[in-house]
Parts: sequence; C-alpha cells; structure tokens
Amino acid sequence: MAAHSLSLTITRSRAPLALRRLLPPRLAAAPASRRLSSSSSSSAATATRAWRPGLAGYPPLRPRAATGAGAGRRRIGSELVGCRAMSGSENSTVAAELGVAERSGNVEQLPFVNDKHGGVIIQMVSPMDPAVFSASLKAALAKWREQGIRGVWIKLPITLSNLITPAVEEGFWYHHAEETYLMLAYWLPNTTHTLPVNATHRVGVGAFIMNDKREVLAVQEKSGVLRGLGVWKFPTGVIEPGEDINVGAVREVKEETGIDAEFVEVLAFRQSHKAFFDKSDLFFVCLLRPLSYDITKQDSEIEACQWMPVEEFAAQPFVQKHELVKYILEVSLAKVDKEYAGFSPISIKSAFTDKLSLFYMNRRDLDKASGSSSQ
Repeated sequence: MAAHSLSLTITRSRAPLALRRLLPPRLAAAPASRRLSSSSSSSAATATRAWRPGLAGYPPLRPRAATGAGAGRRRIGSELVGCRAMSGSENSTVAAELGVAERSGNVEQLPFVNDKHGGVIIQMVSPMDPAVFSASLKAALAKWREQGIRGVWIKLPITLSNLITPAVEEGFWYHHAEETYLMLAYWLPNTTHTLPVNATHRVGVGAFIMNDKREVLAVQEKSGVLRGLGVWKFPTGVIEPGEDINVGAVREVKEETGIDAEFVEVLAFRQSHKAFFDKSDLFFVCLLRPLSYDITKQDSEIEACQWMPVEEFAAQPFVQKHELVKYILEVSLAKVDKEYAGFSPISIKSAFTDKLSLFYMNRRDLDKASGSSSQ
C-alpha cells in the first residue's frame, strides 16, 4: 500500500500500550475512534515527539490472564502476589506494542550485567525519561523471557527515583534499599521465585575487658533503655558493614572509653528475633585484653565510665535479674580463670574466591584432640 494512502484508526481501548504512552493526552483520552489520514499524520507525529507523560500520566496496568494451576502467582515473603503471566494472544499484543515502540525510537538498550545464577542486573546510572524506560524495560523483559533468564534486578540510585513507578507497574517489587540506592526484583518464570531474601540479621558485640586488679571496664549510657537508671554495663555496639567482629569489638571499646585493647576470643553469642526493624540479631560476647588504662569517655553516648571491681559489678540488681549479663559474666570469668575456651579467629581462603575470611574456632580443644589422635 502506498504511504500516502495509509490510514490508522486509534481508540483508547484498542491502541497498543506503548503507543498510548506516546500519544498527547487529548488524543489518548478520546473515547471514540479517530481517523488519522495522510494529511494529519505529520502534525500528529510532531505532537507525539513533543509530548512525554510524567509519572501521573501512566495508564493503569491491564490484568494478565493466568494459565494452568497456580500460574500467575508469585511468592514474595509469605504472600502470593500476581505474576505477569501472559497467554498466547497477550504475547502477540505485547509484541505489537514493542514493534510500535521500536519504530518510534522509544526503546533504548538498558545497561545490565549477568549475575552468577541465571539472572541479570540492570544498573541504571544516567537519567532516562520514564516513558522511554518503561518501553525499554518491557522490550528487555520480553527478550530475556525468550532466553530463559529467570531473575531480573534493577539497581536504581536515589537520583533516579522517578523510574520506580514504571518498574513497579511492570511487576517489580522492592527487595532492599541502602542510603544511596533501591534494589527491585522480578521473576520471569511462572513459578514461585527462588531469589534470596534481603539480609536478615544485624550483628552486635559486647566486650569483656579486665585489668590485673580484677576490675572490669564498665559504662553507663546516655540513651537507650538503661538511660538514667544508674546501671553499669559492658561496652557494646554494632558491627559496621564490611567490618570483622574482632575489629569491631576493639573499635567500640576505643570509641566509648578511649581504652586501647587487643582482641582475644569470642566467648559466646546470642541470637534473637524481631529486634531492630523486625530483623534478627546476632550478639557476640568478646574477650579483650587491655593495652592502656587511662579512660577518656565518649561524651556523645557515654554518661560515665570506670574500672569497676568485678564483685561490685556482679552485685548489681540488674545483673542478678538479667540472664544474658549473668551468663556473660560467668563465661568471661571462667575464661579468665582458665576453665573455659572460646573461639579465636584464623584467616582462611575460600575455594570460590581469593578473598580471605575469618574462621572462629576453639583452638585449645582442637589442639588437644589433634595431639591425642597423633599418638
């Protein structure tokens, strides 16, 4: 057919999704068919290129038909939510929409890398128009579905938060967020997803440190549940991202009390649940050896700090009533009196990476066992 005789009938309900996003609001909202002849195609094309919808201009998602038992359902946490499963006719519709978007120049290559588990990670860095991002994302998902890709991640820096809505409209869900980015996830197969959940635990440390006079380093905090109660406790804190437990314990003692110390062993640990923002908590009790003795307390967090006779520390009503503190004191004194062995770190290398990690173990009993077996 000659180009000058081509005509196109467009309605809001029948126009492909990608094209509806490009149409001017007046035309996209038209309830009846409008015929664009060759005489008006030039002005319509100009309007199409000039208009770009904002986030509020996105049409609602069309429901996708599920096929088969359990199809169209995806488990996120403990809930089953809708999955963008598509029938054969809907696949044809999506293909037509993508064809229109590609011919209009509204599809761009999204930056991505392959992960190690059969998925891809879209790593957005540069700004992109939300409409272009939506069409490009739809095209990428269609291609990856054909290739057998399973999990798709989108890492959005905080500066590109305007791309969150089109990603969510396409079926992505929030996985986790850090200070500078949001990570979204999507599962392409029509099955329950096997993507790992977000980090589940926070790691804390408590330091038992005693001098030659059998005095323990104790602090009173300016904030928290013990504020203003006159309770003396061991220095505690939270491990920072990428920080080893032994390093974090030494750092916390230095920050709160000004005391330089040497890490000796992990004596015990406690696991609890539904703690900070409903995350689980791992708390490691660490034995440290003092390298200095002059106290310089941290004014921002610590109300008071002192070397305190261990008997006086143990006699506090709070210690007598609090099982965790009682056990910390018991195992720590057992270690000091040579009747208890904790876990000391050794550096090991994984078979899968050259990075070193720390393996905590009871060296004393292991050496005894090794000596016995060699005899």
